[in-house]
Amino acid sequence: MSQRTAILLGSTGSIGTQAIDVITRNPDRFAVVGLSAGGADPVALARQAVSLGVQVVAVADPHAAPALMSAIADAAFAAGRTSAGIEVLVGPDAATELAGRPADVVLNGITGSVGLGPTLAALAAGTTLALANKESLVVGGPLVAAALTRPDQIVPVDSEHSAMAQALRSGTHAEVRRLILTASGGPFRGRSRDELKPVTPDEALHHPTWTMGPVVTINSATLMNKGLELIEAHLLFDVPTDDITVVVHPQSVVHSMVEFVDGSTLAQASPPDMRLPIALGLSWPERIADVASACDWTAAREWTFEPLDEAAFPAVGLARAAVAASATHPAVFNAANEQGVRAFLAGRIGFLDIVDTVARVLDEHDGAATAAGLTLADVLAAEEWARARADELLRRS
Repeated sequence: MSQRTAILLGSTGSIGTQAIDVITRNPDRFAVVGLSAGGADPVALARQAVSLGVQVVAVADPHAAPALMSAIADAAFAAGRTSAGIEVLVGPDAATELAGRPADVVLNGITGSVGLGPTLAALAAGTTLALANKESLVVGGPLVAAALTRPDQIVPVDSEHSAMAQALRSGTHAEVRRLILTASGGPFRGRSRDELKPVTPDEALHHPTWTMGPVVTINSATLMNKGLELIEAHLLFDVPTDDITVVVHPQSVVHSMVEFVDGSTLAQASPPDMRLPIALGLSWPERIADVASACDWTAAREWTFEPLDEAAFPAVGLARAAVAASATHPAVFNAANEQGVRAFLAGRIGFLDIVDTVARVLDEHDGAATAAGLTLADVLAAEEWARARADELLRRS
């Protein structure tokens, strides 16, 4: 494989830093030309930019721009350069502008529906999109589909969807019976609904398998992430939600499976390490040697699979209902959840209030838009309404 140019969105987050680890260990395969981040850590972003020799940096928070530019100058001086020569884009649309710049691949590791703009920009530019921002697909599925310039333009980076994409190379679409989406079960696996009532943010932030940002970690605790991933799998692979089964696999070694019509099931297995799906997203369809450790087949191991307790964790069922309801219900599903997670992390509501509020907001949404006529304005209006309604309900909790 010839060297590929890459733009990394969300470079200071979990996905971004692991992507940089993969890239710096394979300098012959990749050259980073652009980075973006929200602006919470301008010094880290500046150091990344200078060490990687990027051309452009984007920061969403305008207040972080002066600190970023000062940190870039400091990092360049420390590296023995008189000037870094880096263009700085600033503002809420900076990542979108960067995503539309020339590159072979854009890795979208932004958290939340704010990733939709950059997703659409990368697709419009004809760039391969390594997609870790599931929310942009969930929120704007029909818009994303319409923006595709070729069928294979999106490469999933979520470990579950990467696993499915790998397994799906072994058969045709018509040969697929169902997708099996695995879930670790999060930190509260096995607890009843009543046992979840006193859960605190600190408890919810301790995931047993993965190290992730706070929003994704809370989504994993509520299993809202599996609802989002179910919608993502439905859209990525054109499989009805009724043909996607969620099973709990606490070891997180089998990342997902595909069952074919002849009764064969193919599973992708590897120790839990996001560098593997990130590397595949950047290099697809080729593989990079020694990205992560393989399973040790010489040692005794036990893998278990359990049914999902939908009474305690109803988010997956809500995701199915959202897809069935209308083209804008998935956007409402995600937006209401984002507001609930913020309120829970701030200590203003209880753990169960997150998904309960999502259910109420979904039930109240009229969902007038159809997939065929969906516009970005429809999506943004649905999100704005959902956030406002969720906030109103959460204030009463």
